[in-house]
Amino acid sequence: MLGMMRKNGITLALFALGCTAFVAFTHSLTRDTIMEQEQAQLLRVLDELLPADSHDEPLFDHCVMLSSEPFLGTSAALPVFTAMKDGQPQGHAIEAIAPDGYSGEIKLVVGVKVDGTLSGVRVLNHNETPGLGDKIELKKSPWVLDFNGQSVLGEEDPRWAVRSDGGQFDAFTGATITPRAVVKAVHKVLLLVQQQPGLLTSAPRCGDSV
Repeated sequence: MLGMMRKNGITLALFALGCTAFVAFTHSLTRDTIMEQEQAQLLRVLDELLPADSHDEPLFDHCVMLSSEPFLGTSAALPVFTAMKDGQPQGHAIEAIAPDGYSGEIKLVVGVKVDGTLSGVRVLNHNETPGLGDKIELKKSPWVLDFNGQSVLGEEDPRWAVRSDGGQFDAFTGATITPRAVVKAVHKVLLLVQQQPGLLTSAPRCGDSV
């Protein structure tokens, strides 16, 4: 009996090792493809939020890595792209995290013009429930377009909440947590631009050592 248990244990261990190796191998094969897809998605989003007529210099020439957990929702450094035209900033595309989505973090890009109004918001990545929380994606619902042209009057601006909390933004039937998290994250980005505008250009440049 002891020998049989030992044999079964070895078999299970070998099986687990084989599965781990297979997952690691598959990940190594798909990692570059995933990174390329994420890069392509980011470029599409930047083109929507900071269109070609808003800058005459490459966006990646004016990219900084900003660390600001109170405003960006994470301790990690995230990129901020600035549109420059005739030597003057026209707007920013700021990556941010909504850490309190229903199914975890929601990664956003928030476009803000120099006058403090939103040029738009796009979702880069999320794990929200299909058919409910995934309506934050533009391809699933126009909900995210409600941010266009919005601004903030300060930290206590009552408009920056979903309607069930007294604000101006619609929620989703059966999925209030997701839009609430996105509204909160976008509000914080607008406060960053309003209260700490110097951070958007003084942070370390993308690609530089921090």
